Amino acid sequence: MNNIYDIVIIGGGPGGIGVSVEAKILGVEKILLIEKSDNHSGTIRKFYKDQKRVDKDWQGQKVELEGNIEFFDGTKETTIDYFENLLDNHQIEAKFNCEVEKVVKNDEIFIINTSCGTFEAKNVIIAVGRMGKPNKPSYDIPVSVRGLTNYNLDKCSNGEDIMVVGGGDSAVEYACELSNSNGVTLNYRGDKLTRPNPTNIAMFENFLNENKIAAKLGINIESLENEKGKIKVNFDDGSSQIFDRIIYAIGGTTPVDFLKKCSVELDVSGEPIFDKNYETKTKGMFIAGDIAFRSGGSIAIALNHGYRIVNYINK
Repeated sequence: MNNIYDIVIIGGGPGGIGVSVEAKILGVEKILLIEKSDNHSGTIRKFYKDQKRVDKDWQGQKVELEGNIEFFDGTKETTIDYFENLLDNHQIEAKFNCEVEKVVKNDEIFIINTSCGTFEAKNVIIAVGRMGKPNKPSYDIPVSVRGLTNYNLDKCSNGEDIMVVGGGDSAVEYACELSNSNGVTLNYRGDKLTRPNPTNIAMFENFLNENKIAAKLGINIESLENEKGKIKVNFDDGSSQIFDRIIYAIGGTTPVDFLKKCSVELDVSGEPIFDKNYETKTKGMFIAGDIAFRSGGSIAIALNHGYRIVNYINK
């Protein structure tokens, strides 16, 4: 029993860090945080542009923090620093570059098989995000242009003609950021943007009015094809346009296959089934953060999940 953790947390984002810190503060002794990437907060590092605003009340959702962790409005950089300090200050045992392959329950103990060894735990909390598995378009992306399609800004170069696809905060921020050194067109299936926060909508309208970006709203993409090493985009209004690159910012999906490997029962839409305490059908296994609510995105709500789950476990 000395080698069995009280809680193993899968996922090193804000939700997972919040669970681990709350557990430490509330007296849980043996805690392990497992993250498949080489550092914590991978989604923020990869998908947020530099200096992106990170709001406590995400998209205007007023959230009262219930636990021991404070959280304030900030930027990508200050948020990463804050969670890094939480891990250090509370001396959380963490394993990075460690991918969970399977979780099974043997009597009362969970067996967690990973790329860096096997661990045992009394409780498992899955706090992986949705953006780790970005949504992909329904139409086929030809092999010849896949290298020109991305889900973040990593491979963008100055001077490219880029189309950003999406209607949320990330799409607007990507488009406005890229317009400083590229020609940018924002494509969204709706005829107007309603999902971004008010600040981003105002920024988008300003950039549009100043001709810094172009917009193709209310138009769907039907297909892509290679046009002399570039991407030819065919729209459902019969038009087409050539781009050097496409950035998809269309959200993320529940990691269905991973949850199945963790013995989590799913509903008909592929969402995890859990009760009011965030406990799945498998006693002792919990869901926290983005995958516990479809709207996603709120760090404050994820922190509250952690506090509630640890209190429930302690009871």
